[in-house]
Formats: sequence, C-alpha cells, structure tokens
Amino acid sequence: MSIEALQADHYLIPLPEVLSDSTHGDITHFELITVRIRDGDGAEGVGYSYTVGAGGAAVHSLIARDLRPLLVGQDPERIEALWQRMWWGLHYGGRGGLACLAISAVDMALWDLRARRIEQPLWRLLGGHDPRVKVYAGGIDLQFPLDRLLRQTDDNLAKGFRAIKMKVGRPQLHDDVARVKAMREHLGADFPLMVDANMRWGVDEAIRACRALAEFQLVWVEEPTIPDDVAGHTRIVREGGMPIATGESGAGRHQLRRHHGVHEDRPPRRGVQPAVDLARRARRHRAPAGGDPERVLPRGAWLRDRALHRPTTGDRGRLRGGAGALRPRHQLRLAGPRARARALTAA
Repeated sequence: MSIEALQADHYLIPLPEVLSDSTHGDITHFELITVRIRDGDGAEGVGYSYTVGAGGAAVHSLIARDLRPLLVGQDPERIEALWQRMWWGLHYGGRGGLACLAISAVDMALWDLRARRIEQPLWRLLGGHDPRVKVYAGGIDLQFPLDRLLRQTDDNLAKGFRAIKMKVGRPQLHDDVARVKAMREHLGADFPLMVDANMRWGVDEAIRACRALAEFQLVWVEEPTIPDDVAGHTRIVREGGMPIATGESGAGRHQLRRHHGVHEDRPPRRGVQPAVDLARRARRHRAPAGGDPERVLPRGAWLRDRALHRPTTGDRGRLRGGAGALRPRHQLRLAGPRARARALTAA
C-alpha cells in the first residue's frame, strides 16, 4: 500500500464580524489549507491547517510543491518516518512557522487515513479510554465592547458550553481587570474562566497582570509572554501565582521539550504526532490538570471549540459541557457565513 495522490487546497473564509487580540490586530478572515491523501485502495484522509489572514498561500505552496514529492509513493502507515522526512525536507528553510503549519496538515491527513481504514475514531486509535472530553468556548474578542462580550458569552452558554475563555492584553491593565471582573460576576464564582494574552506582556508585566487577576480564580492565563522565554515563564508561574498555558506559538515538538513543564499543543498548528508525544511526556511527568506552581498547565485537558470543525451529531464520542458528539472520522464542513468561502488555490 502506498500514497497515490495528495491534494492541497487553499480557502479564504470571510468572518461575519472583525475579530481582534492583543498582537495580531484586526482579523477579517481566516485562511483554511486542506490536505487530502489517497492511498492505492482508494481510501482518503483529510487534514487541515489555518491562519488568521496571512501566510496561507505559502503554506499551500510548501505542501503542493515541496511535501507532495516527498510523500507520493511512500507507505502511509509509517507516520513517524514520514513526519521526520517532512521535517528534514523543510528544515533548511526554517524549523517552525509555515513549515510546521504545512507538516501538521499532512500529518493530520495521515492519521485520518489510518483511522478511516480501520473504521475507528482517532481518539480510540490513539489509545483513548474515555470518549468524553471537557470543552470550552474561546472568543477573539479583545476589542468587543463589554456588552458585546457578555452577549457572546450568553450565546455560548445557550449552546451548552460550561467553560469560557476571553482575551486580555489591552493597553491598560486596569481595563483587563475590569473586563475580567465583569465576566466573573456574569458567570458566577465557580464557573471555569480562562484568559488569553497572546504574548502581549513582558515577564514583569505578566507577573503584575497575574497578581491583579488572581482574585478571579482563573483556570489559567494563556500565553502571557513569548514562548521562547522559558526562564521567564518559570518566573511568571512562581511570582505571579497563576497556572499558565503556553506552547501554541512554539516551533514544534522539539521546542516543547525545552520547557520545564508540559504545554498545550494544537493539531492544526503542529499535527497529531507531536500531540501524541506531548501526551506521553505529560504522563511521564504526571502533569496535573492545573494549579501546580512549579509546572505549566497542560491545556490538553480541555478541547477548544473550533468553528471550522465544530462537532456534529454522531455516536462515538461525547463532549462534556459542549455542543454534541464527536464523529468517528474527521470531517470538515463550512456553515453559515463561511459557506461563502472562496477557493484561492488548488493543486
């Protein structure tokens, strides 16, 4: 059995309203890069990656022009070997960024192909023992007026979500504190609430922010500073007194190993294979579900709602505090305003 074909597609997806966070500016559209891998028996696996508006064409080009020749004709079951082949094939041009996005889309397609061939959901294929996972709804909402922010929260609560994440990182810390205070009062004392700073702060600023936000009993503060500053994260955890989630903007599986704690990972940004590595590392370190002052919080304890692969009705998995059940096979679909997605490139 070998890989017979690899197809990469690039879509521009307009958003119904402008989104924003503390570092990426206004976001008017997402880019979706999909990969379809077909083997000699006609089975097909689907993977994807995305951007918040820039770089998608480059990711598509890396897959179509550089990764496809490395994969066609290879055994799709040798996923780790193919990951290494892709990693070293793109390595000279850069160890992270666009290369990681391209590799992750292909890696997801390979795992999806394996799951489809044996007709098992991916969570079971990876050795999962519990089909139920906790989920949270996260908004890209830093510049939303407070009433709009709370309306978004009510919409997510109406959908069944029982954990909320909001953006922080406004120019004035007191604005962040006031918004988090309002959200905590809106949700109640015991409702799981997280915040995401998108690397806005320096280390000293992050420590001050964590201390200012401590009274609101947050599950975690996400990406308080750049992921490269490992020592800085250690200081933030120890001196700020808050659980930290980070690693989303790191450069892949090797950078994650540099950190003292376990960090969250997201398959569309790095792929399934690195996520498997991360889970094994978490077990070795007996990583807690949160709160250890000497350890970074593994955000993998939660699953984030994603508009581009929102769970739909199925019979193999359930979401806790979420919006339905997980299908046994990965499925991409565009709904609502995203139905107007425009295909930019295909190869």
